[in-house]
Amino acid sequence: MLDIETFDNLRGGNVVYKALAHPVAAEALARLVDSLNESGMTAIYDPDGIAGPLLALSPTIDVAGIYVHDSLAVGQVRGGHIARALLELPSSGAAHVLIAAFDAGRLTARITPFLPPGAQVITLDPIKLPANLVTNPSRYLDPVNFATNFVFFRDDDHFATRLTTVNYWAGYGAKEVKFFHRLFSQTGTVLAEWEIPAPPKAGGFVIDSREVRARFGLAAFTGQLFIHAVGVAGHDVVKYALDTYATNNSASLSCTHDANAWPSERFAGLPAPLADERVVLWVQNSHAVTIPSGALSLDRMGNEKPVPIDLEIPAFATHPVDVADYFPALHWPAQIELRAGRHLVRPRYEVTRQGRSRIAHINVERSDLKPDPGIKTLSPALGRGFLLPFPILPRQAYKTIVQPTPMAVSEMNMPLRIDVFDPEGKKILEHYLGVLPRNHDIAVDMDELLATDLLPSGGHAELVYDFRDGGDANGWLHALFRFEDRVSGHAAESSFGAHMFNTIMTYKSEPQSYNGPPPGLSTRLFLKMGLGGWDSFCTLIYPASAAWHPKSTTMLELHDTDGVILETKTINIACSGSMAVYPTAHFSAANIKAAGEAGYVLIRDVTCRLFGFHGVTDGEGRFSLDHMFGF
Repeated sequence: MLDIETFDNLRGGNVVYKALAHPVAAEALARLVDSLNESGMTAIYDPDGIAGPLLALSPTIDVAGIYVHDSLAVGQVRGGHIARALLELPSSGAAHVLIAAFDAGRLTARITPFLPPGAQVITLDPIKLPANLVTNPSRYLDPVNFATNFVFFRDDDHFATRLTTVNYWAGYGAKEVKFFHRLFSQTGTVLAEWEIPAPPKAGGFVIDSREVRARFGLAAFTGQLFIHAVGVAGHDVVKYALDTYATNNSASLSCTHDANAWPSERFAGLPAPLADERVVLWVQNSHAVTIPSGALSLDRMGNEKPVPIDLEIPAFATHPVDVADYFPALHWPAQIELRAGRHLVRPRYEVTRQGRSRIAHINVERSDLKPDPGIKTLSPALGRGFLLPFPILPRQAYKTIVQPTPMAVSEMNMPLRIDVFDPEGKKILEHYLGVLPRNHDIAVDMDELLATDLLPSGGHAELVYDFRDGGDANGWLHALFRFEDRVSGHAAESSFGAHMFNTIMTYKSEPQSYNGPPPGLSTRLFLKMGLGGWDSFCTLIYPASAAWHPKSTTMLELHDTDGVILETKTINIACSGSMAVYPTAHFSAANIKAAGEAGYVLIRDVTCRLFGFHGVTDGEGRFSLDHMFGF
């Protein structure tokens, strides 16, 4: 496992990790290491405790020793070396002393009396990003300097990919935002690199693989796109929606969204295939170091018998892994866990069935989370507590299936219930699932719970904790949602986690808002426009842990490519209700045409927090669906 710290819910992202792992910085780090190794061994002075990730991401440094000034840190293992007292540095025999820190001029002066004879002092400043990629030059380790993400990107004569986002940083005061891109091939080589300004104000932004391929004269590729937003403010995460669509007249279409750019020890929520399906996990190395053979493994969830993936995957390379090669007898609704060793950023998987392909992502399985006894004794003021809402699509046309998924290493059971609501917020059903074990293989088809005549135009349901038969809870409740067209067989799937919604009382960090501290009583959701003339749509859900406003006051704002609002509409959603929103039903055809495919709808509500799923439909059985993102 890579010895790196990436992300936790209390502190957010580890900026040092991003400063070391950025592909441009990684190139400079490799050059620095080569120059050091040419002339002798290197002693590392580690004032901030980053020797571990430094050596994980540059394992070829010829290390003479790790030295620390903190007496309590002496004897700790850092990067595979036992930390020594800084007083011992003069006897290290090192040709160089690398201060594992940026902007370490003062430290350089302070340790000069303790240098080995003739040793040269170097800091990490030579691996800093060039000035044109730095947002805040006065503080290099400011999170805004590393607003980055990876994108599964493919254009192979069968499929194309299309990223859609918005310059949401303009709403936080950013003046001139630009995007730096680096496209990696399947083998990890650089295919193309370019910069482009973001639209002015809060304008929409699209990158289509067909246009990239034509611009750079590329052959077919399947790889990953690294994207870095420069000049940002307010947010240090690049959020986007990604369409994958067929270009060879087949019926494939899917979308997935991403906001999490942090490698994890484990990922969960990978479905085993149906008997007539093929499930491929796309392994994409997120670092400039090779993933050793056997460093990744797959396991049936809860089995604790991981099977190594015997593949060596080069830096930034992409490799398809057919899960049936490792578990040939395993079928849906069994679940698979990926032990990723912190080498990967939220991997995607592709399901192929009856000539159709769909892509979704698996989620971070947290290793830091333990059961929280307080959830069992929540104040009545918090009502039903944690909720995981999901749409039930119009039942005349679609099947809706839900599968709870463990998302913490310590999660041994899940005591759950499903509450079902009609669009007007009336609860029409409760169904107790029991205390599900970690290795359960239950997927609930809502057809099995609901009478045929119920929810013909759709509604929604919520997974909630139910302790009637005991069990534990950690608040990190997740599930996989699968939707199938009853006629075409086309399917889409998504996954997400629970929160507390719309209660004035708080519990720890819940309920969350898209901006600001709890309680979370506001909404800012992004709905992209259609694709190739097809309609975009979303299902908005107004979940409530306790009683809240009877109706939402929800604004739909149609923006064009430059962020200009073309038209505004107001809708009202019942508390604990839901509504399907099609831009074509709310805005004029002229304004939708003027907005263009890079335009978008911003869904705003200052009275409550809504939850949503967005997609595209061609009206003939092909559709996509994934959860929305906010900013």
